[in-house]
Amino acid sequence: MMTVHEVSKLSGVSIRALQYYDRIGLLAPTAVTEAGYRLYDETALEKLQQILLFRELEFPLKEIKAILSEQDFDRDKALEQQITLLQLKKERIERIIALAENQKNKGGDPMDFTAFDTETIERYAKEAKAQWGHTEAYREFEQRKLSPKEQQTAGEGLMELFKDFAACRDEAPDSEPAQVAVKRLKDYISAHFYRCTNDVLSGLGKLYGAGGKFTENIDAYAGEGTAAFATQAIAAYCATGKE
Repeated sequence: MMTVHEVSKLSGVSIRALQYYDRIGLLAPTAVTEAGYRLYDETALEKLQQILLFRELEFPLKEIKAILSEQDFDRDKALEQQITLLQLKKERIERIIALAENQKNKGGDPMDFTAFDTETIERYAKEAKAQWGHTEAYREFEQRKLSPKEQQTAGEGLMELFKDFAACRDEAPDSEPAQVAVKRLKDYISAHFYRCTNDVLSGLGKLYGAGGKFTENIDAYAGEGTAAFATQAIAAYCATGKE
């Protein structure tokens, strides 16, 4: 068993933060002595590691608590995502170090800022967070309790809609055909999955063209460049403010 002071020194988490985690029910001590000292065992320390790793994925504490409280919490899946994200961050740091060394030795290229890019990290973190499903929209989808067959049918119908975007890729994202395609997509999501507000639609649009699985699947189904065009068309639609 370790005292709260020892855990704080070991983990780098302040005593005040550990006390707060206890107060909100995120990380309770294993035991409390008669004198009121909090004690933590290895199980508690492992949970603290999970909390800190989820913080690296930029989850708020409220959502971390909900995830770790679930009976079907997939520890291996969480660790796999966290390892990937940390590797991406490591690669970014290595690129910055290489840039600094190059500047020191050769002067470097003053126009090269690629080493500082965080787009890949941010995209992966967003996709990882989406998979845990602790958004209001996902909870609404879960409450509908679609059968596996219904989910498959709804998903196939959704992918079909991207053919509408493919058909007007040569036009401007704010053209009438593109905007009709966006409205049809938005209505379909609301009817089959969850209420698709403009905020939800905007977030989905960014994911579609972010270069991850969403982009790959859409382009494989409807043609290269379709996901990026859909992202632009959705952005144009949301910019108008119309529902």
